[in-house]
Amino acid sequence: MKRRAVRKSVNVLALGLSALMTAIGLIFLGAILWTLVKDGVAGMSAAVFTQNTPPPGTASGGLLNAIYGSAIMTVLGILIGAPIGILAGTYLAEYGRKSALSSVIRFINDVLLSAPSIIIGLFVYELVVVPMGNFSAISGAIALAIIAMPVIVRTTEDMLNLVPQGMKDASTAMGAYPWRTITSIAYPAARSGMVTGLLLAVARISGETAPLLFTALNNQFWSTSLKAPMANLPVVIFQFALSPYANWQQLAWAGALLITFAILVLSIIARVAVSRLGPGAARK
Repeated sequence: MKRRAVRKSVNVLALGLSALMTAIGLIFLGAILWTLVKDGVAGMSAAVFTQNTPPPGTASGGLLNAIYGSAIMTVLGILIGAPIGILAGTYLAEYGRKSALSSVIRFINDVLLSAPSIIIGLFVYELVVVPMGNFSAISGAIALAIIAMPVIVRTTEDMLNLVPQGMKDASTAMGAYPWRTITSIAYPAARSGMVTGLLLAVARISGETAPLLFTALNNQFWSTSLKAPMANLPVVIFQFALSPYANWQQLAWAGALLITFAILVLSIIARVAVSRLGPGAARK
Protein backbone atom coordinates (compact mmCIF):
# COMPACT_ATOMS: atom_id res chain seq x y z
CA MET A 1 0.00 0.00 0.00
CA LYS A 2 2.87 2.33 0.78
CA ARG A 3 4.50 1.72 -2.61
CA ARG A 4 1.17 2.29 -4.34
CA ALA A 5 0.70 5.58 -2.50
CA VAL A 6 4.20 6.67 -3.57
CA ARG A 7 3.41 5.86 -7.22
CA LYS A 8 0.18 7.85 -7.03
CA SER A 9 1.98 10.79 -5.46
CA VAL A 10 4.67 10.73 -8.15
CA ASN A 11 1.98 10.49 -10.83
CA VAL A 12 0.07 13.47 -9.40
CA LEU A 13 3.33 15.45 -9.16
CA ALA A 14 4.23 14.64 -12.78
CA LEU A 15 0.76 15.59 -14.01
CA GLY A 16 0.85 18.80 -12.03
CA LEU A 17 4.27 19.79 -13.39
CA SER A 18 3.15 18.95 -16.94
CA ALA A 19 0.03 21.06 -16.56
CA LEU A 20 2.06 23.93 -15.05
CA MET A 21 4.62 23.89 -17.89
CA THR A 22 1.81 23.73 -20.45
CA ALA A 23 0.09 26.69 -18.83
CA ILE A 24 3.32 28.70 -18.80
CA GLY A 25 3.94 27.94 -22.46
CA LEU A 26 0.39 28.89 -23.39
CA ILE A 27 0.66 32.14 -21.41
CA PHE A 28 3.82 33.18 -23.30
CA LEU A 29 2.30 32.09 -26.62
CA GLY A 30 -0.87 34.02 -25.88
CA ALA A 31 1.14 37.11 -24.94
CA ILE A 32 3.11 36.91 -28.19
CA LEU A 33 -0.02 36.43 -30.29
CA TRP A 34 -1.86 39.23 -28.47
CA THR A 35 1.02 41.64 -29.06
CA LEU A 36 1.24 40.59 -32.70
CA VAL A 37 -2.48 41.01 -33.30
CA LYS A 38 -2.73 44.31 -31.37
CA ASP A 39 0.23 45.99 -33.09
CA GLY A 40 -0.36 44.28 -36.43
CA VAL A 41 -3.97 45.39 -36.71
CA ALA A 42 -2.91 48.92 -35.72
CA GLY A 43 -0.50 48.96 -38.65
CA MET A 44 -3.04 47.64 -41.16
CA SER A 45 -4.51 49.95 -43.77
CA ALA A 46 -5.47 49.93 -47.41
CA ALA A 47 -2.03 51.35 -48.23
CA VAL A 48 -0.39 48.12 -47.01
CA PHE A 49 -1.88 46.29 -50.00
CA THR A 50 -1.72 49.12 -52.57
CA GLN A 51 1.61 50.93 -52.06
CA ASN A 52 5.24 49.92 -52.19
CA THR A 53 7.60 50.07 -49.23
CA PRO A 54 8.34 53.71 -48.36
CA PRO A 55 11.76 55.37 -48.35
CA PRO A 56 13.10 56.84 -45.07
CA GLY A 57 11.21 59.88 -43.85
CA THR A 58 8.11 59.21 -45.95
CA ALA A 59 4.84 59.11 -44.02
CA SER A 60 2.87 56.90 -46.42
CA GLY A 61 3.75 53.51 -47.82
CA GLY A 62 2.79 49.86 -47.86
CA LEU A 63 4.01 46.33 -48.45
CA LEU A 64 2.68 45.59 -51.92
CA ASN A 65 6.06 44.86 -53.52
CA ALA A 66 7.15 42.79 -50.52
CA ILE A 67 3.95 40.72 -50.58
CA TYR A 68 4.37 40.14 -54.31
CA GLY A 69 8.04 39.20 -53.93
CA SER A 70 7.37 36.75 -51.11
CA ALA A 71 4.57 35.08 -53.07
CA ILE A 72 6.67 34.78 -56.23
CA MET A 73 9.74 33.34 -54.48
CA THR A 74 7.68 30.96 -52.36
CA VAL A 75 5.82 29.63 -55.40
CA LEU A 76 9.05 29.28 -57.39
CA GLY A 77 10.74 27.58 -54.44
CA ILE A 78 7.95 25.01 -54.21
CA LEU A 79 7.88 24.52 -57.99
CA ILE A 80 11.61 23.77 -57.90
CA GLY A 81 11.72 21.80 -54.67
CA ALA A 82 8.48 19.79 -54.84
CA PRO A 83 9.26 17.64 -57.92
CA ILE A 84 12.76 16.87 -56.67
CA GLY A 85 11.52 16.11 -53.16
CA ILE A 86 8.64 13.91 -54.32
CA LEU A 87 10.83 11.94 -56.73
CA ALA A 88 13.56 11.52 -54.11
CA GLY A 89 11.03 10.36 -51.52
CA THR A 90 9.55 7.95 -54.08
CA TYR A 91 12.98 6.47 -54.76
CA LEU A 92 13.67 6.02 -51.06
CA ALA A 93 10.30 4.34 -50.44
CA GLU A 94 9.83 2.27 -53.61
CA TYR A 95 13.11 1.61 -55.39
CA GLY A 96 16.09 1.89 -53.07
CA ARG A 97 14.59 1.27 -49.65
CA LYS A 98 17.56 -0.73 -48.35
CA SER A 99 20.34 0.36 -50.69
CA ALA A 100 23.54 2.08 -49.58
CA LEU A 101 22.69 5.13 -51.68
CA SER A 102 19.37 5.49 -49.86
CA SER A 103 21.17 5.49 -46.52
CA VAL A 104 23.41 8.31 -47.73
CA ILE A 105 20.40 10.28 -49.06
CA ARG A 106 18.52 9.88 -45.78
CA PHE A 107 21.55 11.03 -43.81
CA ILE A 108 22.01 14.13 -45.98
CA ASN A 109 18.28 14.83 -45.81
CA ASP A 110 18.34 14.65 -42.01
CA VAL A 111 21.29 17.06 -41.96
CA LEU A 112 19.45 19.51 -44.21
CA LEU A 113 16.34 19.28 -42.03
CA SER A 114 18.26 20.54 -39.02
CA ALA A 115 20.77 22.79 -40.79
CA PRO A 116 20.52 26.52 -40.02
CA SER A 117 18.87 28.29 -42.92
CA ILE A 118 21.61 30.93 -42.96
CA ILE A 119 24.08 28.22 -44.02
CA ILE A 120 21.88 27.41 -46.99
CA GLY A 121 21.74 31.11 -47.81
CA LEU A 122 25.54 31.33 -47.79
CA PHE A 123 25.76 28.21 -49.97
CA VAL A 124 23.40 29.67 -52.59
CA TYR A 125 25.24 32.99 -52.34
CA GLU A 126 28.47 31.30 -53.42
CA LEU A 127 26.76 29.03 -55.93
CA VAL A 128 24.44 31.52 -57.67
CA VAL A 129 24.81 35.11 -56.46
CA VAL A 130 28.59 35.41 -56.89
CA PRO A 131 28.66 33.98 -60.46
CA MET A 132 25.68 36.18 -61.43
CA GLY A 133 27.31 39.24 -59.90
CA ASN A 134 24.17 40.47 -58.14
CA PHE A 135 21.38 39.46 -55.79
CA SER A 136 18.27 38.09 -57.49
CA ALA A 137 14.85 36.61 -56.92
CA ILE A 138 15.83 33.35 -58.62
CA SER A 139 18.67 32.81 -56.13
CA GLY A 140 16.21 33.42 -53.29
CA ALA A 141 13.81 30.86 -54.79
CA ILE A 142 16.64 28.31 -55.06
CA ALA A 143 17.51 28.84 -51.39
CA LEU A 144 13.87 28.36 -50.39
CA ALA A 145 13.65 25.24 -52.58
CA ILE A 146 16.64 23.70 -50.80
CA ILE A 147 14.98 24.39 -47.44
CA ALA A 148 11.67 22.90 -48.60
CA MET A 149 13.10 19.74 -50.18
CA PRO A 150 14.01 17.85 -46.98
CA VAL A 151 10.48 18.32 -45.59
CA ILE A 152 8.93 17.03 -48.83
CA VAL A 153 11.35 14.10 -49.08
CA ARG A 154 10.64 12.97 -45.52
CA THR A 155 6.85 13.24 -45.73
CA THR A 156 6.72 11.59 -49.17
CA GLU A 157 8.81 8.64 -48.06
CA ASP A 158 6.87 8.21 -44.81
CA MET A 159 3.47 8.39 -46.53
CA LEU A 160 4.43 5.92 -49.27
CA ASN A 161 5.77 3.50 -46.64
CA LEU A 162 2.33 3.56 -44.98
CA VAL A 163 0.61 2.29 -48.13
CA PRO A 164 -0.20 -1.42 -47.55
CA GLN A 165 2.15 -3.68 -49.47
CA GLY A 166 -0.82 -5.84 -50.47
CA MET A 167 -2.20 -3.02 -52.62
CA LYS A 168 1.09 -2.75 -54.50
CA ASP A 169 1.40 -6.53 -54.88
CA ALA A 170 -2.13 -6.74 -56.29
CA SER A 171 -1.24 -4.15 -58.92
CA THR A 172 1.97 -6.00 -59.79
CA ALA A 173 0.07 -9.30 -60.03
CA MET A 174 -2.20 -7.72 -62.65
CA GLY A 175 0.84 -6.96 -64.80
CA ALA A 176 1.36 -3.28 -63.96
CA TYR A 177 4.87 -1.90 -64.25
CA PRO A 178 6.37 -0.39 -61.06
CA TRP A 179 5.86 3.18 -62.31
CA ARG A 180 2.21 2.45 -63.00
CA THR A 181 1.75 0.94 -59.54
CA ILE A 182 3.33 4.04 -57.95
CA THR A 183 1.31 6.59 -59.93
CA SER A 184 -2.02 4.73 -59.88
CA ILE A 185 -1.95 2.99 -56.48
CA ALA A 186 0.68 4.42 -54.14
CA TYR A 187 0.28 8.13 -54.90
CA PRO A 188 -3.54 8.20 -54.61
CA ALA A 189 -3.39 6.24 -51.35
CA ALA A 190 -0.74 8.56 -49.89
CA ARG A 191 -1.86 11.85 -51.39
CA SER A 192 -3.35 13.29 -48.19
CA GLY A 193 -0.02 13.03 -46.41
CA MET A 194 1.90 14.23 -49.46
CA VAL A 195 -0.32 17.29 -49.82
CA THR A 196 0.12 17.99 -46.13
CA GLY A 197 3.89 17.75 -46.58
CA LEU A 198 3.80 20.27 -49.42
CA LEU A 199 1.75 22.70 -47.35
CA LEU A 200 4.09 22.28 -44.39
CA ALA A 201 7.01 23.02 -46.70
CA VAL A 202 5.28 26.21 -47.86
CA ALA A 203 4.72 27.24 -44.25
CA ARG A 204 8.36 26.41 -43.47
CA ILE A 205 9.82 28.67 -46.16
CA SER A 206 7.31 31.52 -46.13
CA GLY A 207 8.85 33.15 -43.06
CA GLU A 208 12.54 32.54 -43.77
CA THR A 209 14.68 35.67 -43.50
CA ALA A 210 18.34 34.66 -43.23
CA PRO A 211 18.72 32.91 -46.61
CA LEU A 212 16.98 35.77 -48.42
CA LEU A 213 19.42 38.30 -46.93
CA PHE A 214 22.20 36.56 -48.89
CA THR A 215 20.23 35.84 -52.06
CA ALA A 216 17.27 38.09 -52.94
CA LEU A 217 18.20 40.88 -50.50
CA ASN A 218 15.53 43.59 -50.92
CA ASN A 219 14.18 46.16 -53.31
CA GLN A 220 12.38 49.35 -52.38
CA PHE A 221 10.68 49.50 -55.77
CA TRP A 222 8.31 47.24 -57.68
CA SER A 223 10.31 44.60 -59.54
CA THR A 224 9.17 41.64 -61.63
CA SER A 225 12.61 40.62 -62.89
CA LEU A 226 13.83 37.33 -61.46
CA LYS A 227 17.41 38.38 -62.19
CA ALA A 228 17.24 41.47 -59.95
CA PRO A 229 16.89 41.94 -56.19
CA MET A 230 13.29 41.59 -55.08
CA ALA A 231 11.45 42.79 -51.99
CA ASN A 232 10.06 40.16 -49.63
CA LEU A 233 8.17 40.27 -46.37
CA PRO A 234 10.68 38.56 -44.04
CA VAL A 235 13.57 40.88 -44.95
CA VAL A 236 11.33 43.96 -44.93
CA ILE A 237 10.06 43.02 -41.47
CA PHE A 238 13.64 42.52 -40.26
CA GLN A 239 14.83 45.86 -41.61
CA PHE A 240 11.77 47.89 -40.67
CA ALA A 241 11.57 46.48 -37.14
CA LEU A 242 15.12 47.69 -36.45
CA SER A 243 14.55 51.13 -37.95
CA PRO A 244 13.96 54.31 -35.91
CA TYR A 245 10.93 55.31 -38.00
CA ALA A 246 7.51 54.76 -36.44
CA ASN A 247 5.72 54.11 -39.74
CA TRP A 248 8.32 51.50 -40.71
CA GLN A 249 7.84 49.76 -37.37
CA GLN A 250 4.06 49.72 -37.90
CA LEU A 251 4.56 48.17 -41.34
CA ALA A 252 6.85 45.57 -39.77
CA TRP A 253 4.07 44.56 -37.35
CA ALA A 254 1.56 44.47 -40.20
CA GLY A 255 3.88 42.25 -42.27
CA ALA A 256 4.44 39.90 -39.32
CA LEU A 257 0.67 39.57 -38.88
CA LEU A 258 0.23 38.82 -42.60
CA ILE A 259 2.81 36.03 -42.51
CA THR A 260 1.33 34.54 -39.34
CA PHE A 261 -2.17 34.64 -40.82
CA ALA A 262 -0.92 33.01 -44.04
CA ILE A 263 0.71 30.17 -42.10
CA LEU A 264 -2.49 29.73 -40.06
CA VAL A 265 -4.52 29.45 -43.26
CA LEU A 266 -2.06 26.89 -44.67
CA SER A 267 -2.31 24.84 -41.47
CA ILE A 268 -6.10 24.84 -41.69
CA ILE A 269 -5.94 23.82 -45.36
CA ALA A 270 -3.56 20.99 -44.44
CA ARG A 271 -5.98 19.66 -41.83
CA VAL A 272 -8.90 19.89 -44.25
CA ALA A 273 -6.83 18.10 -46.88
CA VAL A 274 -6.07 15.28 -44.46
CA SER A 275 -9.77 14.83 -43.64
CA ARG A 276 -11.04 15.05 -47.22
CA LEU A 277 -8.20 13.32 -49.06
CA GLY A 278 -7.78 10.46 -46.65
CA PRO A 279 -7.61 6.77 -47.59
CA GLY A 280 -11.37 6.63 -48.00
CA ALA A 281 -11.30 9.45 -50.53
CA ALA A 282 -8.45 7.79 -52.36
CA ARG A 283 -10.39 4.54 -52.74
CA LYS A 284 -13.36 6.41 -54.12
